[in-house]
Amino acid sequence: QVQLVESGGGLVQPGGSLRLSCAASGTSFSINSMGWYRQAPGKQRELVAVWISGGSTKYAESMKGRFTISRDNAKNTVYLQMNSLKPEDTAVYYCHGDIDYCSSYGCYEDVEYWGQGTQVTVSS
Repeated sequence: QVQLVESGGGLVQPGGSLRLSCAASGTSFSINSMGWYRQAPGKQRELVAVWISGGSTKYAESMKGRFTISRDNAKNTVYLQMNSLKPEDTAVYYCHGDIDYCSSYGCYEDVEYWGQGTQVTVSS
C-alpha cells in the first residue's frame, strides 16, 4: 500500500506565497501521476496541477503563471509553489496520486490515492 502525506498549508495574506508538499511512501510502487486538487466550501473538487510521469505538467487555467508544480524523484515528493495568492484560492488542497504498486497479493495498476487534505486560507 501507499500513503500520501501533505504539509505546508496555512493562513497567508492576499498576494502572499505558500508551498505545499506531498510525499508518497510505501514499498514496491511507481508513480504514474501526482498532483493537487482543491475544494472550497460549497464547491466541487477541482484540479489545480498535476505532474505526469515523463515530466510533463498540467495546470488549471486560473492557476497558470501563479502556481508551479515540481517533483523530487528521489524523495517521491511533489511540491506546489503558490504565488500571488487570492482570497478565492482559499480551499482544502488534496494531494492525488495515480500509482502502480505490488504487494504479496499481487500487482495493481492505476490505483488512486488521496492525501488527508491541507487547509489554505488567503485572507487579510
